Amino acid sequence: MIDDEPPSRVSEPVLPKVRRNALTRVMASLFALLFVLGGALAILGSWAWLTFTAPGPLKDKKVFEIPKALDRTQIAMTLQDQGIITDARVFSAAAAVNALRGGKLRHGEYEFPANATMEDVLSMITAGRFLTYKVTIPEGWTTQMVVARLNEQKELQGDVTTVPAEGAILPDTYVFRRGMTRQKLLDDMQAAQTKLLDILWQNRPASTKLASPQELVTLASIVEKETGIAEERPQVASVFLNRLDQKMRLQSDPTIIYGIVGGKGKLDRHLTKADIDTPTPYNTYTIAGLPPGPIANPGRAALEAVLNPAQTKYLYFVADGTGGHAFSTTLDEHNANVKKWRGQQGNDSTTPETTAQPKDQASKDPAKTPDSPVPAPAPADTATPADPTIPAPDAVPPEPAIDQAATKPQTAKPGSTVTVNGKQVPIPIPKKPKK
Repeated sequence: MIDDEPPSRVSEPVLPKVRRNALTRVMASLFALLFVLGGALAILGSWAWLTFTAPGPLKDKKVFEIPKALDRTQIAMTLQDQGIITDARVFSAAAAVNALRGGKLRHGEYEFPANATMEDVLSMITAGRFLTYKVTIPEGWTTQMVVARLNEQKELQGDVTTVPAEGAILPDTYVFRRGMTRQKLLDDMQAAQTKLLDILWQNRPASTKLASPQELVTLASIVEKETGIAEERPQVASVFLNRLDQKMRLQSDPTIIYGIVGGKGKLDRHLTKADIDTPTPYNTYTIAGLPPGPIANPGRAALEAVLNPAQTKYLYFVADGTGGHAFSTTLDEHNANVKKWRGQQGNDSTTPETTAQPKDQASKDPAKTPDSPVPAPAPADTATPADPTIPAPDAVPPEPAIDQAATKPQTAKPGSTVTVNGKQVPIPIPKKPKK
């Protein structure tokens, strides 16, 4: 019998679902997350870099001092508050990355230019491109004048505790940072002079008749004060060296002035005959040879001029009214020059006339007509950002609070003694001219 029931449909076999293992799933999720994060970091990094290198908010240059007490984050916040950078977070992050490569933020005073990028600011601070100042010490200034000049510099700190001896400072332009002490800068000036003097003395010509570096500085300081014309220094040096060689007195007016006013550097009147005749340890009209020490701080050119003087037979010179001098070998020539130039300039009743003396009275022969010295012009000071006016070399500076023992002028009667630089120096008794 045939079964009339319709055939039933047989269902397809059910395949088991294959599940990925847990590690595969984790790795896939991690890669997806990293892809998203990488894209976000790329976008964030691009934004940070564009911000880091974009022109900053400063419209004009700005001077700002970063204090020592601040750390990296505080520096970044301070720069943002000062309107120097736009984003402290970006700056701090860049500084942290830079620190890994050895770049540290250096505290100090900076001058940030207008529109400086954060990249520029970070580069300046890590390189320590501090704002610097300049002070110029002209040739022929006394130590007292130099100290007074440093006391005027507001960027310097502290008091001068040890004053160098007269002639121990090298006149030059010195660069310093805000906060440097006055004593440190003064010590640097003294070290520069010592170094230069050592080099010059070691390489001195064999013909040099000076006995010591101290004598070199002393004579160079007189040359420095006698002329403001660089080309004349070797000629002026030759006059004094020739006079020393012939046992003639130097008779230099600046030495009289120093004996009267000391380190103040200027006599506020004309020299008188009484000034010339009054003995002091520095008055080369009344003493033989060199004075006991320098009368100013000579520059390199004056020192070199004394070591390498012009080869002349000059014994006299007189100011020619142009800042220069007329030189002569004989007393007759000198008297003619005096008559010529003083006649053109007009005689001053307070300034004694030159008196001609025979050669056997060489101690009375004037090396130059007694008159106020012609000072070397003071170079302009170029302090940055401030540039205080430098007084002329013969200007009287404010009295600094320093030990006046080394600079106090001393006068005494002939035959007595006075203290100079800690030593007892006899006052010579003027010789009576031979008849």
